[in-house]
Amino acid sequence: MPVTQADVARRAGVSQRTVSNVVNKFPHVSADVVARVTEAIEALGYTPSHAARSLRLGRSGLLQLVVPELDVPYFAELARGVVKCAEERGFGVMVRQTLGDRERERDALEGPAAEHAEGTILSAVGSIEDILATGRGRSPVVLIGERTGMGLVDHIGIDDTAAAAEATRHLVETGRRRVAFIGADPADSLRMAELRLRGYEQALTSAGLPFDETLVVRTRSYHRKDGEEAMAALLALGPDRRPDGVFCATDLLALGALRTARTSGVAVPTELALVGFDGLEEGEYSAPTLSTVAPDKAEIARVAVETLLARIAARAGVEDEPPAQDLLIAFDLVVRESSRAV
Repeated sequence: MPVTQADVARRAGVSQRTVSNVVNKFPHVSADVVARVTEAIEALGYTPSHAARSLRLGRSGLLQLVVPELDVPYFAELARGVVKCAEERGFGVMVRQTLGDRERERDALEGPAAEHAEGTILSAVGSIEDILATGRGRSPVVLIGERTGMGLVDHIGIDDTAAAAEATRHLVETGRRRVAFIGADPADSLRMAELRLRGYEQALTSAGLPFDETLVVRTRSYHRKDGEEAMAALLALGPDRRPDGVFCATDLLALGALRTARTSGVAVPTELALVGFDGLEEGEYSAPTLSTVAPDKAEIARVAVETLLARIAARAGVEDEPPAQDLLIAFDLVVRESSRAV
């Protein structure tokens, strides 16, 4: 006769639900309980039937990760971390892209894939408060990046304002006095851009430097080409008005700006210092290497997965469901060749 979950529970002195929690690698199970259940599983030779468990509990064993653009390195690196963490906990991941389209974001939360997945990790571009407010009963949602949920669901991210201020302050401390910002949002609807611009302005004010609107460049998007064009506009201001330092809202903007500076004969960092944002691996191999604000993407992925699994467990009645949380993850300012003091 095959060993059952009930047999494991009796040997470990716990409930069958606790055995299920350990098998499914739900967080918030004490180390002592995990050890006892693991010992019982190994001693009895218990093998969980994932297919039977899914049918019995109505579970798919799948999470959904929804990001704006899969070919943007930041989201690719983040997806790798989410998939790794989910697989370590026995879950597969469906990855979807929205291209920043609101209806695609709605479908991700309300369409067939959302019904199949046990929960969703979403990076939304605009506000989705109205979509979330009408979605009672849907599977759990955790937001990463943009704070677009207005406290209705868990959010995992970094302090964009503080990070931008630190990057700008670094440029000022290396002797730069005309520091530009590339990446303001033309529609003023992107929260990330607003917060990073705010941090940039705060750092200038703290340093006693004026906030010059002519040094703030709005971009249609946040890719390399946009950075190229923005830097060309700044250099066109002329020798007396153009910047000697530039903070870019993303690394891709900074890499594009770096190319324009190089092709225009502007020496980096001697004449112009550059700092990006996102901590992309690509910046380690640019010439010169790129200084950047580096969010702890591995930690963002880990906390997002564990927070989502805790919500799934709460919905299943395994745990009490706490109120929505806004969890801040650490970041580092990585100083490389593009902004070192001359």
